[in-house]
Amino acid sequence: MTAEVLPALRAKVRAAAHPSAEACACGTDTSVLADRPDGTVVRHGRTVAKAHAPGTDRAGLTARLAVAAHPALDGILLPPHGPRTAELDGRPVTFWSYGTPVDRDDPDAAPWEEAATLLARLHRTPDTVLPPGLPPMRGPAKAARAVARLLAAGPHPAADPVLRAWAVLPAWARDESPMPENLRALCHGDLHLGQLVRSGNGEWLLIDIDDLGRGDPAWDLARPAAWFACGLLPPDEWSRFLTAYRQAGGTAVPADSDPWPALDVPARALSVQTAAQAIAKSVAAGRPLDEVETSVIDACDRMAAHPPELAPDFAT
Repeated sequence: MTAEVLPALRAKVRAAAHPSAEACACGTDTSVLADRPDGTVVRHGRTVAKAHAPGTDRAGLTARLAVAAHPALDGILLPPHGPRTAELDGRPVTFWSYGTPVDRDDPDAAPWEEAATLLARLHRTPDTVLPPGLPPMRGPAKAARAVARLLAAGPHPAADPVLRAWAVLPAWARDESPMPENLRALCHGDLHLGQLVRSGNGEWLLIDIDDLGRGDPAWDLARPAAWFACGLLPPDEWSRFLTAYRQAGGTAVPADSDPWPALDVPARALSVQTAAQAIAKSVAAGRPLDEVETSVIDACDRMAAHPPELAPDFAT
């Protein structure tokens, strides 16, 4: 966000935090929680304002806000402060309560079970709750954008296995055709531990509705599944996550049989997305790939050699 616009967003969050006061009397600074091309988030006291990306689909955002505010999603999604949006430099602005994020410095306390339980509850949301204008979940579209960014970054020696792994995926996973109807449920679309916060009453909630929509619920399990397959997530943590999801009645995988036929394609797509982003970022920063990034690219090389219908597990 430009330096000229950020002060205006700070002013909006202060006004939202003190709607009846002429000036802020709480002595709280306004802090920037995130500032990326896809959204800028600032906090004042217990109130958070998010300026969404330029070009955001307004009707889609309105439908997503309606879902987050629906009583059926109480205790699952952090609700917005009302269904309306403000405007800032052509970008919609939404307001939320502040929640305590996951502690990145304490990986042993990562709320894998809580994340899995929230996902299972989200995936069981009745169709009657979902407004007619709710867009598709944006997971496949984000993966496709990551690959486009990789191509725009120019030639790179690590790009070939990533592009080959992308090419063997079905068209719907590359955002090139409609997702099959039997894969449609309410999905978060970009699940990782950074999308959980602990609310004021101590419960964990999912945040960030920008990718929320109908889609394949396995996509919400795909990032931890891909991390596990690439050796980045320890087996016990993956087991905790998957077990909690099943115990909570999650619909993305069978309750008592091999989950990989359902997870394989989404996990492959998330691996490609992660690898493509890593290469593009390394090119932009003029730095070599690190060990973690290289491990994901190596997984893409294995995936490319064994298309989904031939090898449902690319961990080895």
